[in-house]
Amino acid sequence: MTFRMGPSLLFCPADRPDRFEKAADRADAVILDLEDGVEPASRAAARDALRESTLDPARTIVRVNPADTGDFLHDLEALRATEYRSVMLSKTERTDHVERLIGYKVIALCETASGIMIAEKLAQMSTIVALMWGAEDLIASLGGSGSRRPDGRYRDVAAHARSRVLLAAGSAGKAAIDAVHLDIDDRAGLETEVEDAVACGFAATACIHPSQVSVIRDGYRPTAEQLAWSRELLDEARGRTGAFRFRGQMVDSPVLRHAEQILRRAGAN
Repeated sequence: MTFRMGPSLLFCPADRPDRFEKAADRADAVILDLEDGVEPASRAAARDALRESTLDPARTIVRVNPADTGDFLHDLEALRATEYRSVMLSKTERTDHVERLIGYKVIALCETASGIMIAEKLAQMSTIVALMWGAEDLIASLGGSGSRRPDGRYRDVAAHARSRVLLAAGSAGKAAIDAVHLDIDDRAGLETEVEDAVACGFAATACIHPSQVSVIRDGYRPTAEQLAWSRELLDEARGRTGAFRFRGQMVDSPVLRHAEQILRRAGAN
């Protein structure tokens, strides 16, 4: 995978340049948002702020408007005046829309029914470095009114979309980014989702508030117990062939890869 900006990706409205440096300092990468985070009347000012910004390009993503809108053309013009080369394409629904961003590292944001249905095709494109999914726009595109059940869990269609994007990305060797948790005060809910994202193989989780960054980082960072288990298991595996028993568990090649991935995550954090 070529995406190495995680695990915490913090959205920041591009019309709030006073927040750019703070967002970049708090998270692993900042997403300067020219789309939903900015009122249409403020987008021209947001593009001016983008042109004048001086964040580290290696840790900055620019979210542009959908490729079939006039705003996209203005976004692209502003983007060309910067050194930023990582772009998140809102409401990605067609491969030819991605082709308009040749020369950039593109994160396809699959957040409509059409986008989810072509996630596999998008993941195979060389321009694409990662896929992200979005719950609220997806439900809106279906004519629905809420992505979550009363207990906070995703409804089945949203959970299906999440899994499909993860599988599409994984099948192409690309990174998958988990959606934002909109309830800022629901720390426990975010912790649960991050734990699941890590266990399933997401590379990063996006967020909308600085207070969520530490929850995400802690969730992606292996615990001392996980590290000890991984090291002891891999030590035990040296010189062995085939499956063997370790702490009452049958161990074979996939389990060894799980342990190796835990150690890789520790190195990335």
